[in-house]
Amino acid sequence: MHDSTPDSVPPAPRGSTEARAPVRPVHLSRAGFLRAAATAALGSSLLGAPAHAAAGPLRVSKVADLTGPGLTTRFRMEATDLGVPVQTPDGRLLFVFGDTFEEARVGGGWWRSPVALYGRFDGPGRSVVWTGAVGGRHARQLWPYDHDNPEYSTVLPSDVITLGGSMYLHVMVNKGLGNVVRTEIWRSDDSGATWVPTGAVFAPDLHGGMFQLLTWALGDDGHVYVLSTGFQRNKPVILHRVRPGRLTEPGAYEPWGRGPDGRWAWGNTPTPVLDGAFGELCLRPLGGRWVLTWFNQGDYRIEGLVADHPTANLATAHRRTLLRGTSWGNEDDTRVAQLYGGYVIPGSTLDDLHLSVSQWNTAAGWPYRVMHFRVRGLTA
Repeated sequence: MHDSTPDSVPPAPRGSTEARAPVRPVHLSRAGFLRAAATAALGSSLLGAPAHAAAGPLRVSKVADLTGPGLTTRFRMEATDLGVPVQTPDGRLLFVFGDTFEEARVGGGWWRSPVALYGRFDGPGRSVVWTGAVGGRHARQLWPYDHDNPEYSTVLPSDVITLGGSMYLHVMVNKGLGNVVRTEIWRSDDSGATWVPTGAVFAPDLHGGMFQLLTWALGDDGHVYVLSTGFQRNKPVILHRVRPGRLTEPGAYEPWGRGPDGRWAWGNTPTPVLDGAFGELCLRPLGGRWVLTWFNQGDYRIEGLVADHPTANLATAHRRTLLRGTSWGNEDDTRVAQLYGGYVIPGSTLDDLHLSVSQWNTAAGWPYRVMHFRVRGLTA
């Protein structure tokens, strides 16, 4: 994810007063944002086990790079990130990407966001195979706008959901990284080939700024459950629900919160369901349960938890570290330098989880790519 503003906010040591201070979003670039996270976390005891880790070991492996030279060159998108996957109404997979460039470096020509590729995932042990791009031969921006215009700099995807014959994409409109102007919902009725605005717009300060970056999924009880946080990676997570037919009505989202009597209920002021410093989120129902994966900014890792329901006590749910951050030159299948994202690829199961994970070397400008990881034994 790219931003043209200078790196004017230096990384602060983890635990310092500056590290806990509010982010100054207008002056912080994406490079500085990620570099600060990596530097701060590497100075901490991040390799310790999370509070809710189980004893059984995970089996984590990198399946493949999904984007980069030779992999997505034909779509004129060698540099990109995020890759939020969803199954389309016609049965294909669609991956939605953030800031994208033609050459293998950030800023490497033809800046677009969001863009999307169609793909196929044939099962465990195999990598996603790209079958085409939204826009034809080359991956084109899902709708036209000029980057770095007077109103905003870029539009970044948050999550995408398929409901019946339609797909809905939630996006963050940013003017400088972390400075969200508004969020919107767009709709596609042709499996992602074209997108139109729904008119749904959410204010950036809604619920204390904790309704900017979201993930959503349809439950078998007929509600779409929505977990959300801020885009500054310094906020906790709150929960809402909404009926599928009212997804584009901002006033229809019911918050989940603890009332004055201490009881949790729908309609109360939203109360954080998970505390911490959250980045990208991905909530999905799997195998009769719910899995949530996310980038843990505070501890520089991608984590996952499994719960019976989004309203369960997520703070005490079965929780594991899936991938740990590390420094460049010290990577392996379980440690990735400057990682973020972590989205569940359709076709996953609880005990054979496949993730799209982003990586950006902010000092060099490359790698800036999406990778495919496999995690086995999450609920063992």
